[in-house]
Amino acid sequence: MNKTWMLVVLAGFFEVMWVAGLKHADSVLTWTLTAIAIVVSFAVLIYAGKKLPTSTVYAVFVGLGTAGTVISEMLFFGEPFRLSKLILIALLLAGIIGLKLATPEQAEPAREEERAS
Repeated sequence: MNKTWMLVVLAGFFEVMWVAGLKHADSVLTWTLTAIAIVVSFAVLIYAGKKLPTSTVYAVFVGLGTAGTVISEMLFFGEPFRLSKLILIALLLAGIIGLKLATPEQAEPAREEERAS
């Protein structure tokens, strides 16, 4: 996995943090951390979207954020555990992996040539 895809995973991690923050923040500190997570998440996402196909990057970002949010709600915030949720998350992650595998790795050289023209 190249560095740019790792940045997409990092952006997804920060997405989970800010989504949890929107629901559970109750002080100036937690709201500030939520705002920082929003900025970091989208800044990293925008950077990755410049290097990789934007539609795939966004789909992976949202999928990882969704899966991470559901799992973190069950693990840390008392959301009831349901096997059906885990099965659906596994299906979602299979789709994300499929998108990643079906996306050409090097769209960047063609983009650089277009910019130079």
